[in-house]
Amino acid sequence: MTEPLLVVDKLEVIYQHAITALQGISLSLSEGQIVGVLGSNGAGKSTLLRAISGFHGLDDARISDGSIRFKGRRIDAAEPHVTSRLGIALVPERGKVFPNLTVAENLLVPVAARGGRAAQRRREQEVFEFFPRLGRIRQRTAGLLSGGERQMLAIAAGLLCQPELLLIDELSLGLAPVVVEDILQSLVRIRRSLALSMLIVEQNAALTLRVIDHGYILENGRVVLDGSAQRLAEHPDVREFYLGQSQAGERRSYRAVKQYRRNRRWYG
Repeated sequence: MTEPLLVVDKLEVIYQHAITALQGISLSLSEGQIVGVLGSNGAGKSTLLRAISGFHGLDDARISDGSIRFKGRRIDAAEPHVTSRLGIALVPERGKVFPNLTVAENLLVPVAARGGRAAQRRREQEVFEFFPRLGRIRQRTAGLLSGGERQMLAIAAGLLCQPELLLIDELSLGLAPVVVEDILQSLVRIRRSLALSMLIVEQNAALTLRVIDHGYILENGRVVLDGSAQRLAEHPDVREFYLGQSQAGERRSYRAVKQYRRNRRWYG
């Protein structure tokens, strides 16, 4: 049996030699899949992406146990430039771009060492087809873009690295739901067109479950539930605590919930 594109096995990450951020995380992602990692603030979602991409070391964190394999190769000790060369691109939270450069200039940066001007024009046109809005504002300074435009630009820059696996951290942070839904649908088109695999970290379960193939729910650095998008959406805990809907069908806020009724037999 062919190994999945990405395999995280019993991963443990510790910050500042004392704080355990991830505890025994295991997940996998096959070629062409969109996989979601869901959970509230502090669950360990961003730490997971930074460990996969090799950026965790910049945060005074280290992998203390477990392994990460990409295309069958161990990468848990790899630095970011190595994971990038292997085909992993990280789109960090808050759509980090170069604010003093134009949209077009931002898109020059990831292509500089990959094939010259002709290749850059070809790839740039491709991302403008995925995000037409960027094509219309290509000469606008990135610091003047809206939050949604900056997120599109950050994803486009990641695509220009020609990854096999795109890691997207906190896609919806600070964005209106309608903007997030539009970007998610663009990611579905990108996956279909490029056969690109994606791992999306997100708090907005309602929107994310519409587009992912498989999802993992993290709480306090552990995977507590996983399954297909449909299976997660139908699970009573997910409906109540992440979709804000009780078993009786009424809308409930997360703050109104008093007790977590985890169905361990479903997960195990």
